[in-house]
Amino acid sequence: MITHHSHIGTAAWSDLLRMLKDAKVSELRGSPKLKTIGNKEYWYDRYRIGTDVVDRYIGEDSDALRDRLERLTDLAQQRKANEKERSRLMRVLRAEGYLMADAQTGQVISAMERAGVFRLGGTLVGTQAFRLYEGELGIRIGFGRTAVTDDIDIASFERLSVALGDTVEDDLAEVFSQLKFDPLASLEKNKVWRWQQTDRSTLVEFLTPSFEETEGIRDLPALGVSAQSLHHLNFLIAEPIHAPLLYRSGVLVQIPRPERFAIHKLIVADRRKADPDRLKARKDRAQAELLIEALSDERPADLAEAYETALARGPAWRSRISASLDLMPETRKRLEAFA
Repeated sequence: MITHHSHIGTAAWSDLLRMLKDAKVSELRGSPKLKTIGNKEYWYDRYRIGTDVVDRYIGEDSDALRDRLERLTDLAQQRKANEKERSRLMRVLRAEGYLMADAQTGQVISAMERAGVFRLGGTLVGTQAFRLYEGELGIRIGFGRTAVTDDIDIASFERLSVALGDTVEDDLAEVFSQLKFDPLASLEKNKVWRWQQTDRSTLVEFLTPSFEETEGIRDLPALGVSAQSLHHLNFLIAEPIHAPLLYRSGVLVQIPRPERFAIHKLIVADRRKADPDRLKARKDRAQAELLIEALSDERPADLAEAYETALARGPAWRSRISASLDLMPETRKRLEAFA
């Protein structure tokens, strides 16, 4: 049975998210400029360093971002008060029992945020993202096995990474080295997509959607790393949302939409058929079950759209979803109510 956080907690989460978005705009160094790339428009922070003009990516055009850019002067003046209030909101969320990032995970993810990983299209996926749906949906996830992991997975579109024309501010290999991570060897020479922490089991992996038959290693130029390409990942990270990672005074990250995360977990669970992966498959199904139960009550239209979109991708997608739902009869009933 789903239990919900109090109105105090949900209000604090919403305020923290808003203030983190405000804080990002308040840090602009120059003047916002709008660029058209393909059929979309993106905002850049244009400023000079010596004789060079730098365009630093801000984000895709939206009404919310335009509103913040129009209030740039006020937001810059409120920066210190904003940070103080964020610290207060974090105390409220801690008292309300929200899942806090442990010090090690918070340190790694916040270092990637400072480097620009999430600003440049990186999306936190896996269990680290699942934990943040507690605030997005206002539900209690708790400290069970479904919310525990040492892995930090970042996914990004290769094409977006190429198109943005911007790069991380700090080389990620150096960032990871300072945090005592070592690169793990890849089957493709000079293609590093995983880092393992030397004194802990923490593993950082970079992923990207595969639009080809094979799932090879691809480059993500904006992030300066390589990534393992995976089928079905494009469905997961389309139209991501922002969320606060609960560490220090909050860290603004990007995560998949919860309805897409839930349906994607049904697909992934069926892919894990080898013995070592069976425990992970059970975890995938447990995460999907909880989110689908919550979404069917709170956001049924969003859940129905994600489910129908996945089914429309073809027989292979339908087969994997159905195989997982064969083991989840109550979840099947919830989803088939939309069919």
